[in-house]
Amino acid sequence: MTQREWVERDFYADLGVPSDASTEHIKKAYRKLARELHPDANPHDSRAEDRFKTVSEAHAVLSDPVKRKDYDETRRLFTPGASGRSGFHAGAESGAGGSGGNFGLGDLFGRSSPFTSTGDLFDRTTGTRPRRGSDIETDTRLTFRAAIRGTVVPLQVSGVATCTACHGSGTTPGTTARACPRCYGMGLVTRNLGAFGFSEPCDDCRGSGFVIDAPCPDCQGTGSGHRTRTVNVRMPAGVCDGQRLRLPGQGEPGLRGAPSGDLYVRIHVTEDPVFGRDGDDLTVTIPVTFSELALGATMSVPTVEGTVGMKIPAGTAAARTFRIRGRGAPRRDGTAGDLLVRTEVTVPPKLDTTAAEALRAYAHAERASGFDPRAKWAGRR
Repeated sequence: MTQREWVERDFYADLGVPSDASTEHIKKAYRKLARELHPDANPHDSRAEDRFKTVSEAHAVLSDPVKRKDYDETRRLFTPGASGRSGFHAGAESGAGGSGGNFGLGDLFGRSSPFTSTGDLFDRTTGTRPRRGSDIETDTRLTFRAAIRGTVVPLQVSGVATCTACHGSGTTPGTTARACPRCYGMGLVTRNLGAFGFSEPCDDCRGSGFVIDAPCPDCQGTGSGHRTRTVNVRMPAGVCDGQRLRLPGQGEPGLRGAPSGDLYVRIHVTEDPVFGRDGDDLTVTIPVTFSELALGATMSVPTVEGTVGMKIPAGTAAARTFRIRGRGAPRRDGTAGDLLVRTEVTVPPKLDTTAAEALRAYAHAERASGFDPRAKWAGRR
């Protein structure tokens, strides 16, 4: 829980109890609200889930005597009328003749203080601290087979990058930054106000914790600049269309020595004229003749890595699917899916005289044997 939340949140109102409620009263109110708002009782209700978190936070503070005492003291300091007493209030500029005995943060720090509200106070204590670099997202397109096999893709990324002259230090090559003598490298200085202490950015180092005497002439001490760089991205074997890869530390550089952001690469895979994909399994349709299904045959079946032989038993039905194990897409655990081979009967558009006569003879023999493909057909009348 941040100091700002302690100032702005009314935990008593969150639980629906008065500020002088007993510990038992607070626990009873929490148990009642927790039963009503629990996610198990309100599936897919984001508002109930948020409310459940709110009352849980309030209960965590008010049920602990030490935390509750600190919270009440903070409220009395910054919130007018809290717990039945008046205290500091954010943004007020009342002088000695102000009404109600209230005075603001401007009075607390002096009229020249830059802090005129609690928002200013808490934002200023963190706004200039070193911060992590921003994340970057880009797209790339792979062929189907490259996605299955895995490949290395060079990506051109434009934006803020680490300065190549100073390697992100912000100092002229050959020199180094020194710890700020005022804040001892912490970046913050503390004001003690009795029982309360407030931290604010060090003015000497602007919250960075160090001082650069000789800034890098290329980046003026920022440690970064705008350029286009090449990032070689290793695509693992078996990546899917729409998958998003994360490359830690390849995003924009952090401010004042903070860690860099991440690079996210969204993958788009082009369709293949031969193969399809169903999860970790690959699919392929192979054209066959009627005689190959009726008499049986050994077929040459393509895979991503080459061809394999597949035996078709005599009397195989049309549109049957065969499974060749381990010839699908690679998985993270080192195994692979299967290759699903579907047979599709192809009818010749035209027969020569010899073939036509042979087929008629076969048809006559087929009828004579008593075979009727529609004997058990539900549509037969």
